Amino acid sequence: MTTLWIRNPRAIFTANHSDASNGIVIIDGIIQELVGLGQKPTHIIDQEWDAAEHVVLPGLINTHHHFYQTLTRACPPALNKKLFPWLQTLYPIWAKLTPDAHQVATELAMVELLLSGCTTVADHHYLFPACLENAIDIQANTALALGMRATLTRGSMSLSQKDGGLPPESVVQTEKTILADSERLIRQYHQQDKDGLLEVALAPCSPFSVTPDIMIASAELAETYQVRLHTHLAETEDENAFCLQRFGQRPLDYLDAVGWLHDRTWLAHGIHFNEEEIQRLGAAQTGICHCPSSNMVLASGICRINELKAAGAPVGLGVDGSASNDHSNLMQEVRQALLIQRLRYEADEFTHTDALTLATKGSAQVLGRNDIGEIAVGKRADLALFKLDEPRFSGAHDPLAALVLCGASQADAVMIGGHWKVKNKQWLGGNITELMLRHSRASKTLFSV
Repeated sequence: MTTLWIRNPRAIFTANHSDASNGIVIIDGIIQELVGLGQKPTHIIDQEWDAAEHVVLPGLINTHHHFYQTLTRACPPALNKKLFPWLQTLYPIWAKLTPDAHQVATELAMVELLLSGCTTVADHHYLFPACLENAIDIQANTALALGMRATLTRGSMSLSQKDGGLPPESVVQTEKTILADSERLIRQYHQQDKDGLLEVALAPCSPFSVTPDIMIASAELAETYQVRLHTHLAETEDENAFCLQRFGQRPLDYLDAVGWLHDRTWLAHGIHFNEEEIQRLGAAQTGICHCPSSNMVLASGICRINELKAAGAPVGLGVDGSASNDHSNLMQEVRQALLIQRLRYEADEFTHTDALTLATKGSAQVLGRNDIGEIAVGKRADLALFKLDEPRFSGAHDPLAALVLCGASQADAVMIGGHWKVKNKQWLGGNITELMLRHSRASKTLFSV
């Protein structure tokens, strides 16, 4: 086993206030020692990495995405639409998704995230047209090949337009099919690999695309296997109106009624909660994924992060689907989180370190993972290292603040489990030009079918 000392960082953010001013010692993919100011490692060192030009962060963690949507960025028919008509415009296009297109969309999204300093991803895939029944298997194999951590959420839609939902009939599945595949995926992939890369969660898409039966059955299956639950909730006022009309309940009341209001659930967006609902979320320790860019693009609103955290709800960060963002860059999302929260709170009430905490320790809490999200002894050696060597950083005095305020977007080096995945801002696992070419061809084919 090699003992690696990443030494003398220009700045370091541990997400827990520990002193690692003189670096980190890594053995066999695990952080074994934090080297404080003026100290030397107590371990015998085999290799050193001089981080004098780097700002070191825990690997960023993305808690909500839709990888397949990288194929429909800046899609003309869907531009400048609110959520419901936006979905209704895109569903027929997405219904033509093929296994090959899904694979390259997944790979492109994950590599794009990796280059931004992201080491753990959560994808919400709920679209299963004919021939794409094994969509999650495709994603699992892609994540394993890349060596990236992933929480793959087996999404579902069962409520088509003819039943009062939003999606077309061609992309929905029966309850029997959904539950059988969900159980198969848990058994096959959840915490089964030796490197701790893959986890599986169950994720009916939203209250307006599945039946209450699916929500209840998914909660029961998740309880049996002790896996997590995920869905979209309280993203727009239109969703509130839909739930009141269809179920006679606000979204959170509906969630509670189907057995989802607990600490193994996390929700995407979580914008339109009232005071009483925020307290209930906190008491249940139900997680929230804040998606600032998507919320701005679709004019959905602003998540009440400080109130949710004060109530006890874990809050993390997500880029959301690339059709509503339209990028997969988690470092840029950190800055967006800071800026949009400054529209809700005073300047001293939400800081650059608060934004960084969302994407690290906060996101790890949302995913229920205690092995990542911080630089601490015993945590996995997932790291993102940034240089301040672009014109945007010239004149910056606080290196950590500069990452957020000056708009860092690309990591210089990224490590997952002690293995370098990015060096000199280059992806080490493949040819990015060839990947983009395959992805572009798949996108054009999707629109030509």
